[in-house]
Amino acid sequence: MSKPSPKRPPNPTLRWVLMLAGVIVVFGGVFAIKAFFAKQTDNFFDNMPQPAVAVSSAVAKVQRWSDDGEAVGTFVAVNGTDVTTEAGGVVRSIAFEAGQPVAAGTVLLRLNTANEQATLDALEASARLARVQANRWQQLGKEKLVSLDDVQSRVTAAATAQAQVDAQRALIAQKTIRAPFSGVLGLRKVNLGQYIAPGAAIVSLQQLDPIHLDFSLPEQRMGKLVEGSAVRAGIDALPGQVFEGQVTAIEPQVDPATRNFKAQATFRNPDGVLRPGSFASIAFAQGGERDVLVIPQTAISFNPYGNAVFVIGKQKRKPGETDMQGQPLSGDKLVVTQRFVKTGATRGDLVVVSEGLKAGEQVVTSGLLKLRNDAEVTINDSIQPAADARPTPENR
Repeated sequence: MSKPSPKRPPNPTLRWVLMLAGVIVVFGGVFAIKAFFAKQTDNFFDNMPQPAVAVSSAVAKVQRWSDDGEAVGTFVAVNGTDVTTEAGGVVRSIAFEAGQPVAAGTVLLRLNTANEQATLDALEASARLARVQANRWQQLGKEKLVSLDDVQSRVTAAATAQAQVDAQRALIAQKTIRAPFSGVLGLRKVNLGQYIAPGAAIVSLQQLDPIHLDFSLPEQRMGKLVEGSAVRAGIDALPGQVFEGQVTAIEPQVDPATRNFKAQATFRNPDGVLRPGSFASIAFAQGGERDVLVIPQTAISFNPYGNAVFVIGKQKRKPGETDMQGQPLSGDKLVVTQRFVKTGATRGDLVVVSEGLKAGEQVVTSGLLKLRNDAEVTINDSIQPAADARPTPENR
C-alpha cells in the first residue's frame, strides 16, 4: 500500500498577489462608481437652467465734446498773512472786530508804551540840550574862540542824541499795530492785558478781491495754456455756480518728480464768496470740438489685461430649454458677450470708448460681477447709475 503524498504548504507569494488583486478590484470599483456619479452630477448642474441675471443697461451714444482741459486747484489770497508785532508788550487796546473788513493802515491794536514814552521824554530833553550846546559852540567856532574839533564834537553829540530820539519813537510806533494791506480780518488771537512776545500772531488778514487759483497740469499741456486764457471754476460749497477768470501766471519749469507744471488764474471776487483754501474744479478751452462715443463709467470692467464691457444682444433659444420649474421656454433671450474696448478721456460720469464698441449698442451698467460670457440677463432700468458729463454733487 502506497504512502499518500504530503500536502504542499500554501504559497505565501501567491496569496499576497491574490489579496492585492482583490483590493485593486474593490477600490477600482469604488472609484469608478464615484467618478460615474461625479460625472452625472456635473452633467446635471451643467445642463440645469440658470436664472437670468437682473442688470441695468445704457446705449452707447455719440456726443459732441469740446476739447476742454480739466484740472483741480486751490484758491489762495493775493495777500494773506498773520498780522504780528515787532515789539513785545502788554495789550492796552484792541481796535478791531473779528471778521471785519479793514483798509490798509487801519490801527488794529496798541501795546502799553508808558515806559517807552518816559524814556522818549528824557531823550528829547537831552537832544534839545545837545542842539543848544552845538549851536553855541558853532557860534564860538565862528569867533575863533574854540577849536574846530570841539565844534564838530558838539555837533556829533547833538546828532547822536536826535538819533536816539528817532529810534525811541520808532519803537513806540512799533507798538501800534496797523493793517499792512486792505482785506478781511479773521479771528482775534489776543486779549486785553495779555503780554505778547515779538512775532506773536494777533489776527489773520486775507485780501479776497481779487483772488488767485493755483493748479497743476501735465507737462503735455504746457503748449496749450497761455497767459490770458479764460478759465472756469466751480466749488462744492456753491453747486451750480461757475466763476470766470483768466490765467495770469505760468511756472516756467516742470516739476521733475511729478512731471507737472504749475499755473495761476485770477478771479474777481467782489462779494468775497471765494475763500482761500477752497478746493475748485477748473475747466479751460483748448480749442476745437469732436464727436465721441460715450458710455457710463460703471459699464467698464477695469482689468490689468484690458478694459472690457458686456454687450447685450438677442439670441434664439435652443430646443428643449426650460426655466427653473421645468417649464419649456421659447422665443428669443437676452445674453451678454464680454468685449474688450479701448477707453479715452473721462468727463463726469462718462468715458469715451475709441475702439471695440459702436453707437447704438447696449451695454450693462450694473451687475457686472455676476456676469460671464453668454449669460442670460433681464434688464431693469428703473434705477440707473449716474451718467452725466457735468454731475453736481448733492450736499446732504
